[in-house]
Parts: sequence; structure tokens; C-alpha cells
Amino acid sequence: MSEPKSHSGGDAMHLYVVLSRACQWVSAHAHHDIRKSGLNPTEFGVLEFLYHKGPQPLQQIGEKILISSGNITYVVDKLERKGLVARRASPDDRRVIYADVTDEGRSFMESKFPQHELAVEAAVEGLSPEERQQAIVLLKKLGLAAQQSAKHLT
Repeated sequence: MSEPKSHSGGDAMHLYVVLSRACQWVSAHAHHDIRKSGLNPTEFGVLEFLYHKGPQPLQQIGEKILISSGNITYVVDKLERKGLVARRASPDDRRVIYADVTDEGRSFMESKFPQHELAVEAAVEGLSPEERQQAIVLLKKLGLAAQQSAKHLT
């Protein structure tokens, strides 16, 4: 019996499926760890972004972690109620609102982030450090090319 004929998109579809499944399983490790901290992945992503990048305008948070501006408001509201984030008006432009990590949020990240890094490390331990570096280079290349071609989808 012969194998089915492969068309030019076969490799692309196989890559898509493999990449999607790998992303699902790596994300499962990270999300499981995040939920143990009492946050959801979006809340943790916003808090982690602010922790590492410092105060940010609300509009830029959504652009950087790929969530809509309406969702940013909701997520920042939840983080504010938990005492982990605070809003403040820009001193230069009152129309711009910044979000910043509170002292409590900083302590939270200092206690939770090292464990989170270990969970992600466990999720990618199937690759050697050299293979991880290769994957980073290749996936950045793939992502940038896909981003460029997506600009023509309108």
C-alpha cells in the first residue's frame, strides 16, 4: 500500500498541529502553576508584565500582552481589588492612566515568580538548552513572517 500523496501544504499543516499541541501542553504547566497562586493566567500575565517593566499606560498593557482594552480595565480592576496593582494618572497627560505594582504585588511576585519559572522549566525540559535557543530563533522567525503576511489579510 502506498502513502497518500503529500501536497505542498502538508508540512505546514503538520507544523501547525505539532506547534499547537506543544503550546497547549507547555501552557497547561504554566496555567496549573498560576492557578495555585490564586490568579488566572491573564491576571498573572498583567501583574508579571508590570512587575518586570514598571508602570505602564493601560492602553499599552493590552498591546503587549494581546488582550483588548475592555479586558485590561476588567483585569486591572480585579488586581486592584486584590491590592496587587494601583492606578494613577499620568503627571503629563491626565487622559493617560498608568497601572503599577503595589508593594503587596511586588511581594506576591517575589514569592510566586521563582516557582512559576520552575514550572515553565519543567514544561520545556524535553529540549536541551541548545535546542531551546534554536527553537527561540526559529519560532521568532516564524512569528515575524506570519505577522507580516497577516497584514495582507484584510
